[in-house]
Amino acid sequence: MTTAVNEVPRAAETSSIHAKHSLAWLITTLLTVYFVVAYIALPTAWRVATRKHPALADSPRITRTKNGIPGDPLNIALVGTEAELQRGLLAADWLPADPITLRSSLKISAASVLRRPYPEAPVSNLYVRGRKQDLAFEQAEGSDPRKRHHVRFWRSDRLEDDGRPLWIGAATFDSHVGFSHTTGQITHHIAADVDAERDKLLADLERAGRLAGVDWFDGFHAKLQGRNGGGDRWHTDGRLPVGVFKAEAPSP
Repeated sequence: MTTAVNEVPRAAETSSIHAKHSLAWLITTLLTVYFVVAYIALPTAWRVATRKHPALADSPRITRTKNGIPGDPLNIALVGTEAELQRGLLAADWLPADPITLRSSLKISAASVLRRPYPEAPVSNLYVRGRKQDLAFEQAEGSDPRKRHHVRFWRSDRLEDDGRPLWIGAATFDSHVGFSHTTGQITHHIAADVDAERDKLLADLERAGRLAGVDWFDGFHAKLQGRNGGGDRWHTDGRLPVGVFKAEAPSP
């Protein structure tokens, strides 16, 4: 009986030791994975990205409103001339957005209220380094401008090795019209899954046969969720694709 009684605490002690060893192994494994990803894999990937696409070296990660409030995240980049970009988006069924004027503002208001089509409706201005978008494109979803896919692009000052600029962009989906959660002004609200819009635009360009390739870079966004200038939530996996347009032959 004495032997049996003594074996119980020994078994409990052995089980406790095994549990501690398992916990220590798990913690060590997680720390090792974190170290490899954070200090080796992601920095290495980013060095490759900036070496291949130098304009990304000091690129912002997010747009700003005119008042400096954080806006939509930058989630896509394209390499090509302005003509290649415009022709590529048109071939993928994305139309240039009209500039903001009194006429276009009244037209989009009427189209939204009366549910009339306006496939080239203007988009609000967002800013990168204090400069509003250079180009904006959209694709209608439904019969009026309340819902639409759209993207804004900013041209980089630094050129790629092939002499063409990189265009950093913010692609989002306008899900409905309502009041801004931050200013109370009437605005479009975006869907939270900005990766879906990024992926859609790339898929449209690839279907149109306009891209020579796409480079994907992990860890572009360290912050994977937030709110834009209208107070809308957004989330991302942090990856940035850089689509490279097929080079067009110069005009004779």
